[in-house]
Amino acid sequence: MKLTSSSAWMWTKSLIKKYLQKINLCWDQEAEEPQLSKWFNPKKRPDVITTTGWLAPVIWQGTYDRQVLEKYYKRLNITIGLAVDASGKFSYQDLQQFIQSANKHFMIGYNVIFYILVDSFSRVPPIVLGPLRTFKVFLIFRDSMWEDLNFIYMKNLHDYIITHIQHEVNFLFIMTANQIFKDDFGVETLGKSVAQLSAWWYFKNVKNFPYERRSKSAAFIPFEEGDFYYHSAIFGGTVQEVLDLITEYQKGAIQDTKNGLSSTYERHLNKYFFIKKPTKLLSPEYNWDPSFRIPPQIKCVKIAWQSKGV
Repeated sequence: MKLTSSSAWMWTKSLIKKYLQKINLCWDQEAEEPQLSKWFNPKKRPDVITTTGWLAPVIWQGTYDRQVLEKYYKRLNITIGLAVDASGKFSYQDLQQFIQSANKHFMIGYNVIFYILVDSFSRVPPIVLGPLRTFKVFLIFRDSMWEDLNFIYMKNLHDYIITHIQHEVNFLFIMTANQIFKDDFGVETLGKSVAQLSAWWYFKNVKNFPYERRSKSAAFIPFEEGDFYYHSAIFGGTVQEVLDLITEYQKGAIQDTKNGLSSTYERHLNKYFFIKKPTKLLSPEYNWDPSFRIPPQIKCVKIAWQSKGV
């Protein structure tokens, strides 16, 4: 059917109107994001730290109302990315267990893309996923200038976020393959900048935390300072926040190398969160080491971290 200039203009106006309505709907939805008090009740868990000194929530079982958040995020039709490091020291079986358990428990009911980073396609097991979820495999390229596997992985991840991932997801989590999901890991974990508290150090005194104490290192935290010790096995947030963290880590690692130093990726991550506080913290329930005796504070293990051999 051939359109006249008048009908073409009316058709164009209709498209513009629909587009503006869609934008306004997004603005309305953003404005309606539930206040913290609507879905988070720190008083439900008086036995643990539920709010940081900078007023960020620490998510424990019993403190959140997921249904309130579901109403908000379902309307936005978000997509959540989960990038998993399955290279080097991680085995074929590690990745297989990770993907199978994540398919069952990670962000059920939402669009999910698993980004699997490997150093050989032969390390990828057969993958069968449920509704609303898909996966992509990215190859990690070595750098002759670097031997640190964490640096190489993060450099590759940074590049893939820039070229692919940032255009596909609203939130992104970064995890290692030596973890098994045991219970639902839902939208209560979403936030601008999300850090995971270490099960190893949560119940220890801050004076004993294994921060980088050498003052010449970019990861340096003075003995008298520090908040929590964060586990490098999980972090997340908006794509831009994840990029910022990776960029700062790379800068710090390069600076240390120039100064003849070498600090761990986890210590650089702790320095980043010490300077730029996370907006949401996940309790040790979200990443518990099953080799530890489970204390009464741990009500529900969301992820079991497989520390042996890593």
